[in-house]
Amino acid sequence: MKEISRREGSKSTSGREVKVGKLKTASSKRDVPLNQTAVDAILDLRAERYFGEDSPLISDEHGGYTRPVKFRKRYYRILEAAGLEQRGLHTLRHTFATNLVNGVKQPDGTIRSLSPRQVADLLGHSTSEITELYYVKKDTSRLAGITAGFDP
Repeated sequence: MKEISRREGSKSTSGREVKVGKLKTASSKRDVPLNQTAVDAILDLRAERYFGEDSPLISDEHGGYTRPVKFRKRYYRILEAAGLEQRGLHTLRHTFATNLVNGVKQPDGTIRSLSPRQVADLLGHSTSEITELYYVKKDTSRLAGITAGFDP
């Protein structure tokens, strides 16, 4: 989705509009499983403002696509109201992936995680190496003292 200048044929006209274009890659279109918290949030959004099955989840006041700049401003207001530091929307993707691959502590004390391959599939990465590079926490504690004894 992107915001572009309005056009009539090959001529630009006054104003801007939101257009949905082609996806970046073939793997950009995929099914992503949702947990119950996400499903409940979507149901809450639909109860608040619903313009039909084909309308965007977060729409403008007429049921159309929200301009990217307005969506971003709304997101920043939510962060501010929650007392959170202003971060870009892409940070949510990074947090999601990091928590999945490195694990989240469960109430019983166990750590629940997914393999880098599973997270790569959710994110649409072509290989798990990309996921490992950006999201797998490196444990460097095992390197302590490894160079001892290599003194000249």
